Amino acid sequence: MDMIIQYLSIAVIILLSLTIHELSHAFISYKLGDPTARNMGRLTLNPIKHLDIFGTLMMIISMIAGAGFGWAKPVPINPAYYKNKRTGTMLVSVAGPLSNLLLAFISTFPLIYINYKYDLRLLGAFDVKVITSNFLWMLVLTNINLAVFNLIPVPPLDGSKILAGILPSRQYYKYLEYERYISFAFMFLILIVFTKFPDILNAITSPVRNLFFTAAGLFMSIFL
Repeated sequence: MDMIIQYLSIAVIILLSLTIHELSHAFISYKLGDPTARNMGRLTLNPIKHLDIFGTLMMIISMIAGAGFGWAKPVPINPAYYKNKRTGTMLVSVAGPLSNLLLAFISTFPLIYINYKYDLRLLGAFDVKVITSNFLWMLVLTNINLAVFNLIPVPPLDGSKILAGILPSRQYYKYLEYERYISFAFMFLILIVFTKFPDILNAITSPVRNLFFTAAGLFMSIFL
């Protein structure tokens, strides 16, 4: 029964996290004047419109391994609609990871409250408070990891578009020239170190988690 609850939690978290991520890309692009994502049905909370088979499978396997990282189908954009193409592309790209970080930070508040109010060690494994606490912990962990993973400056991740936006023009076009090769090399590296990658990612993102819990705990101690 506990495995069923865990897998259901994983499914809900994946659908929620990836959908929020891609919807944020689409929304910011739309607000910058680009109707492409909206016209192609991507300005939606329907997860089916956003999921990528390989990226979702990566999310499932990595979450079972103790970390959540992966990707969804890239949101189609047309930078020609932006006043500044490179700046607009950067803003759209950073919107996805920032939405995951915001979701993670918001989730720390009920998680801290549940753990502060109840001694979960004294409750049964199927107590709703324990289930909720476990769900929120996975939600926080997954969204921070998803955000940091997507900020890696390697195609097709969001970080590559952010990096491209800040590079000087000469280096920018050189980067685009080798973009495909960098992407293949990165995917090959992930496959080689896949069993260790969750531990590596968790180690990198632990300071962010600590910062979120510290900030949320401080806020709750002052205002609640």
